[in-house]
Amino acid sequence: MKHTSRAAMIAAGAAVVSSPRAVFAMPRADGADPKALVAQINTAFEEFKTVNNAALAGKADDAVVSEKLGKINDSINDLTVALEKAQADLAAAQLGGGGGDEVSAEVREHAGVFNTWFRKGDRAIDADLRDLEVKAKLTTQSDPDGGYLVPETMEAGIDRVLGKQSAIRSISRVINISGQTYKKLVNMGGASSGWVGEQQARTETTTPTLREIAINVHELYAQPAATQTALDDAVFNVEQWLADEVSIEFAEQEGGAFANGDGVSKPRGIFNYPTVLNDNYAWGKLGFVKTGAAAAFVAPTSELSPADCMIDLYYSLKSGYRNNASWLTSDKVLGTIRKFKDGDGNYLWAAPTGTADVPTILQKPVVTDDNVPALGANAFPVAFGDFNRGYTVVDRQGIRVLRDPYTSKPNVLFYTTKRVGGGVTNFEAIKLLKCSL
Repeated sequence: MKHTSRAAMIAAGAAVVSSPRAVFAMPRADGADPKALVAQINTAFEEFKTVNNAALAGKADDAVVSEKLGKINDSINDLTVALEKAQADLAAAQLGGGGGDEVSAEVREHAGVFNTWFRKGDRAIDADLRDLEVKAKLTTQSDPDGGYLVPETMEAGIDRVLGKQSAIRSISRVINISGQTYKKLVNMGGASSGWVGEQQARTETTTPTLREIAINVHELYAQPAATQTALDDAVFNVEQWLADEVSIEFAEQEGGAFANGDGVSKPRGIFNYPTVLNDNYAWGKLGFVKTGAAAAFVAPTSELSPADCMIDLYYSLKSGYRNNASWLTSDKVLGTIRKFKDGDGNYLWAAPTGTADVPTILQKPVVTDDNVPALGANAFPVAFGDFNRGYTVVDRQGIRVLRDPYTSKPNVLFYTTKRVGGGVTNFEAIKLLKCSL
């Protein structure tokens, strides 16, 4: 990509905002090179600032500016997604290059038999496959309900793709269990302590208050289809195909539930918990700060800036949680936040500076998920917190597959299920921004 000088870029920006017919050459993710993508993001953001600064100075038509900023925002979003993918692919390649744990003979045998069953559906191997599941230590049950457990490598492939595509999963704590419920005890305080001299008596301390948080797992399913001809093809990669097909559907369903699920037959989402003004915070509710406007960010005035609520949200979180905190919002809302400046005229949003970096707001990473609510009356368009401590995703070990060659001939359907749950496990670790006066 050809780079231009700052002066040339500013001149180009002035021309664009003054003429509705002028068009920016938007950077596009033409490759998977992280260094090139970082450079393109920074170039696009410089263009964004040039146009926005002209608008703030009253030197451009509002309609033209709005359209131009929208295009640049879309470009930055696309480039950021491409950078995240390139970083994940690079990390996976580096991880895979070091070898791995030795695979047992039982695990290899199970994978081979499963592959044959997946392609051919041979009933003669049903009993062998169930026995091999136990020998490979995939289950302790010799006659499990509902299909067959996929091999470890296939499950790992599905989980790996899920980790890339499910935004909230990628920043949350993920626990694997073998039962139906994950339980966690949380210390609510109450245990006293004190200083004593060497010869002084030790008085009895108070007993801490513990609360139990329980997260149940729920069944999530997908049903991809393949033709028998494709399955018969020896080159057809069964593991990769199932991982791609299933994980995309799983990620879409998970994303909605982890954000807004009501906890009924699905995980409970971050934005579906009781909330309270952060000054009145109490355990069991998520604290929030206000935007200052009924259904949007407050309009900038001499007394108040739309950046103020973001700074207030940042400091509403205790410093111990801020160390590993990140922002969670949608691409559309992030496009609005990119315009915000602090009191010194610095933009809150910053482009990545290195190939391993991500965009930040107030030097904390930004994660986007379009399941996060949009701007609107009483909506919560932004969350900020240490999600690894605040939200827990619970996976029940084992992904099952039922092979159905009859329902949709000549296609073969693969009814694939996993059990997953999710919920807030630390209400102090997450704060929300609410559209409210």
